[in-house]
Amino acid sequence: MEPEASASPDAAATTAAPDAAPPADVELTDQLVGKKVARMGKVVTDEEGWVLYRFDKDSDDPPASNCVDKCAEVWPPALTDGSPQLSGVSDDKVGTITRQDGTRQITLGGWPLYRYIGDKKPGQWKGQGVGGTWFVAQPDGKKNLECLPTGTPKAVAPPSSSDAGAADSGY
Repeated sequence: MEPEASASPDAAATTAAPDAAPPADVELTDQLVGKKVARMGKVVTDEEGWVLYRFDKDSDDPPASNCVDKCAEVWPPALTDGSPQLSGVSDDKVGTITRQDGTRQITLGGWPLYRYIGDKKPGQWKGQGVGGTWFVAQPDGKKNLECLPTGTPKAVAPPSSSDAGAADSGY
């Protein structure tokens, strides 16, 4: 009987594995592209041209993400299932971390990367300076401080919530 009892936690872990997959509406980031955009200068985008961001409340040493739950709904992590193709980004700056939900997130210079749902089309960078903690990532992983907004913009509300107050929580 004991072998069966020890096997059942493994079975539970196996059935939990599908939960670790990225949500269906979140695409994997297959490519990192370092380039210049008007007014902002050096940025990193994904394969579709969406600007990627870094979060000051994360850590680069050791690399760790502190953006989960509603934060990750507003700032979807740049997820990967392998090594993204690189253009204008040095491969020695790129890594991954395992998020709390078991997915793998791309890091650049140790900093986890994210998209921002407030950007409505590729090339926009409306997340710059949001909450005083979100910044456009440069190809070396450092934050881009070329074009900062006046004041401190607030994040858009999470898509699954009609509670506009969630935008005030700092992400």
